Amino acid sequence: MNDKYLTVTQINRYIKYRLDTDDNLKTVYLKGEISNFKNHTSGHFYFTLKDENSRILAVMFRNNASRIKFVPRDGSNVLVIGRISCYEANGNYQIYVEEMIEDGIGNLYLEFEKLKKKLGDKGYFDESHKKPIPRFPKKIGVITASTGAAIRDIITTINRRYNLAEIILFPCLVQGENAKDDIAFNIKLADSYNLDTIIVGRGGGSIEDLWAFNEEIVAEAIFNAKTPIISAVGHEIDFTISDFVSDLRAPTPTAAAELAVPNKDDIKKLIEQLKSRVVKSTINNLKYNKKRLEVLLNSYVLKTPETIYEVKMQKVDLLIEKLIMYTNNILDNKSYRFTSLIDKLEALSPIKTLKRGYSITRVDNKIISNINKLKEGMIIKTELNEGIITSKIMEVKNGN
Repeated sequence: MNDKYLTVTQINRYIKYRLDTDDNLKTVYLKGEISNFKNHTSGHFYFTLKDENSRILAVMFRNNASRIKFVPRDGSNVLVIGRISCYEANGNYQIYVEEMIEDGIGNLYLEFEKLKKKLGDKGYFDESHKKPIPRFPKKIGVITASTGAAIRDIITTINRRYNLAEIILFPCLVQGENAKDDIAFNIKLADSYNLDTIIVGRGGGSIEDLWAFNEEIVAEAIFNAKTPIISAVGHEIDFTISDFVSDLRAPTPTAAAELAVPNKDDIKKLIEQLKSRVVKSTINNLKYNKKRLEVLLNSYVLKTPETIYEVKMQKVDLLIEKLIMYTNNILDNKSYRFTSLIDKLEALSPIKTLKRGYSITRVDNKIISNINKLKEGMIIKTELNEGIITSKIMEVKNGN
């Protein structure tokens, strides 16, 4: 009989299963007012979502809670997207929130995301287009309202940190229907002033108050500016299109001023450090060069400079001996070749032939080697070893 009874855990587990498997409850869109809001130390949000007649428990875990663009608090009207399930430990059903925005700004949020995607696809947010912020600016332009906390904070911070920079204010509207055109105009105007850096921004406010900095005309002006631009719109949790397009995003106007200029106290410390390093380096160089000089002054060569001359003279003598030896070798080779040629010439000389009993016969100074070239009546000269005989041919007989 007891088998018919379920435990509390079993029934809660069954209810959870039924809720988790219901397709209609996997993605639920709800709107309502926050109450009993608690931001846990773990980063999770716990609250109740209610309307005039009913309420539901809600939880938003840290990974989703970290992405929302506003600070939720009791009384906030919100739009949430999540799933319905049961917390098995106490049997309460609740909505597990995945996305949450303030009610009344849903359309603006969609416009923001649409423009962000459009400009992102065009490359307006690419790091390759980001210009570096000058480290030691001389002129800084500030585009914001002429009254209010933003301009006061910027001027005060710059003057406190680095009063060498000149600040030029370009007063403009920062919210309202005409604000976008005024901001874009002043960005173009400031860009023509040969400034080192431009700060564009305003203090905090609702998404509607900051909307002028989410307009495409403002994004175009920032992207096309040649001067590096720091965007400083709202508070740290506020993000606008201007933040993504600008060369550097600052979480607040005060932070923008800190990013725009160095701290003079830090510069003084740096100068003192560099000065110390220069002095130390100079002293070390002097010590090193003094030691080198002492080594040179005590060197054997400087004390006995004649040794350098002696070594050089010895090298010269060796070179002269090598030159003489080389020259003699050349002359011996040439003499040998000359003698060989003389011997060859003498061996071929006709005088040697004559001494051996031979003679040379010429007609008109031409040597006769063939009897067929002789004719009767020709005058010939026969050269012997010790004289010449002149004869007249009476008869020519061919030995053949």
